[in-house]
Amino acid sequence: MAKLHAVALVTALGLTALAQEPIPAIPDSVSVEANIPYDHYKETVLDIFQPKENSTAKMPGVIVIHGGGWVEGTKEGDVPVCLRYVEKGFVCADVEYRLAKVATAPAAVTDVLNAAHWFETNAKKYNVDTKRIVVTGGSAGGHLSLMVGMTPKSAKLGPPARVAAVVDFYGITDVGDQLGGPHMQDYAVTWVPEQTGRLELATRVSPMTYARKGVPPILCIHGDADSTVPYEHSVKLVKALRDAGEDAELVSVPQGEHGFPKAKQDEIYEQSIWPFLKKHGIM
Repeated sequence: MAKLHAVALVTALGLTALAQEPIPAIPDSVSVEANIPYDHYKETVLDIFQPKENSTAKMPGVIVIHGGGWVEGTKEGDVPVCLRYVEKGFVCADVEYRLAKVATAPAAVTDVLNAAHWFETNAKKYNVDTKRIVVTGGSAGGHLSLMVGMTPKSAKLGPPARVAAVVDFYGITDVGDQLGGPHMQDYAVTWVPEQTGRLELATRVSPMTYARKGVPPILCIHGDADSTVPYEHSVKLVKALRDAGEDAELVSVPQGEHGFPKAKQDEIYEQSIWPFLKKHGIM
């Protein structure tokens, strides 16, 4: 797979400005290997971003999963997130997965678990320390990141992942809560359509179901004025994890809505995310 950067990457991937941050040019210091298959579906591909400068020491890794309510979005929208991590010495896997128009729940969960398994299996090739892999995403990407970190083998959704931490931005933690009632969202109804056993499936793909002792440290970031994914989703998950004796933290953003301006994101990374990852020996 050819390595691409700067303008070549934009041409090869057809970058569109789906993220809140504008899509930046890829710095000359970063190399990208684009659209690597991790499963047999055409949508199941990922991009590897890494520092060009060779390191003799193993590097931490990060799996980045885009949002979009399981119905839209692309991995290209998370290039700014990838570059944040690469600048800190991470190797980044930017993951695409099947959206609801191609396959409804639980396909997206299975895909990201397979992507995490691929990244761990190929860690040696990219000089990644398998004991220092973090997974992150926002909204539906936050939900999928939590599922990567929390899904046990017994759920039979895909290969259980081994990650060192989860950084979740306003992810859905209770899918059933968004299928009806005051918090109903069209994207959730599209991803988990009417069917026999619908609520059981929603429970099966909800991070809340897997809040228990033995999951990796989890950092949840959520605005308390979020009208898309209720703030209480993160509050309840963090409480359940703490009650189980696990390490979970909640960064509350006063008056924060669903997504933050770049200045607020910069602040969150500097004041919360990097310290959290250092605390747990990932950085």
